[in-house]
Amino acid sequence: MQQQLQSEGDLPVVAPAGRAFLDSPPDQLAETADRLARAELGARRLEVLLADYRLSGLWPVISAGKPTSLMDGAAAGSQRCFRSQRRIVELLAEGGCRWHLPMTIWGDRIGVLRVDFDPEPAEPTLRRAQLIADELALALRAADQCTDRYRRSRRQERLSMAAELQWELLPGRALTGVTYRLAGQLEPAYTIGGDHFDWSVEDRRLIVTVLNGDGWGLSAALLTSLTVNAMRNARRAGGNLVEQAELASDTVYSHHRGERHVATLLLDVDLDSGRVRAVDAGSPRALLVRGTTVRPLEFEQQMPLGMFPETRYEEQEFDLEPGDRLFVVSDGVHSAGSGASAPYGDRAMPRAMRAARLQPAGEAVGAVMREMYAHHAGSGLRDDAVIVCLDWLGPARAEPDGGRGGVCP
Repeated sequence: MQQQLQSEGDLPVVAPAGRAFLDSPPDQLAETADRLARAELGARRLEVLLADYRLSGLWPVISAGKPTSLMDGAAAGSQRCFRSQRRIVELLAEGGCRWHLPMTIWGDRIGVLRVDFDPEPAEPTLRRAQLIADELALALRAADQCTDRYRRSRRQERLSMAAELQWELLPGRALTGVTYRLAGQLEPAYTIGGDHFDWSVEDRRLIVTVLNGDGWGLSAALLTSLTVNAMRNARRAGGNLVEQAELASDTVYSHHRGERHVATLLLDVDLDSGRVRAVDAGSPRALLVRGTTVRPLEFEQQMPLGMFPETRYEEQEFDLEPGDRLFVVSDGVHSAGSGASAPYGDRAMPRAMRAARLQPAGEAVGAVMREMYAHHAGSGLRDDAVIVCLDWLGPARAEPDGGRGGVCP
């Protein structure tokens, strides 16, 4: 497919590369990108690298091979590109160069597009290559509804049934807007049970919920799925935080008669002012990072969702200042420990949050998780663990493109 320009009055009409992806079978998007790069950019070859579920490696789609590690600190171009969300170039021993381009959709890092050129391309060609990467990221997100190929590429191992439900329920792992950055992660990624997070943005408001699931395995995942979908049902009908919490609580109680319940924190963030409304239903922990200070936010705790019939909830409010970072962590994070050490949340977790304060939200979540595993002395987690990180930049610090987010709102 070639880029075409047509005149419509004084406004040029550009035929996007995305048309090629729309016309492609959903399981052949990587091969379509390769053909585009060769035909339109004069590229020698292309590879699509997708981030795995733990964000520990980038796995090739077209060619079988080992992943590019994201954990060992190596200076590999794809690793640096994924972490920095910037284009990275490296010279090849056989001649020519290799460009690594971020594939990101609304701030959610899908992976990296790796393109080999000979000779080095001009800047317009690189901009065109980045456009292909952006459109491919969007197409890959849509294709997950039609093919399992890309999910298989992202998996280091088989997911448990509970984890399969949880990952399908997620809204994504990151979301970027003009005034905010948001990221979350589930661990253990391949066997997660009941802990979860959800979010939605509309009309300059961001709704974030973090759930500390009750129980283990598949039964916990089913309970979480019921709770999340009840809150979504109320939210999509225009319900506020109180109505979301009350419908979810009534739904869980009607099915489990108080024998099962879900601790949940619901947040409604005004993205222009930083004003936050919160409903604390026996919730996960919230910590505010302001400068070098990390302090827990104390809410008036209310009953977990589903504990009693017709439970009623009230909102509380607090303000974020420009540059503030808000972490929400489940008990599996706060209480993590090897048995011989104090819980992770006592001192080690705030220390890790301070150390990660200059990293973007997605990297900060990973850094705090890695420190949690180190604090756990390398042993397997005894509980599910969820971390969500929200940065509110404030209107004065907004960036037009979301700080290199690919396709951004």
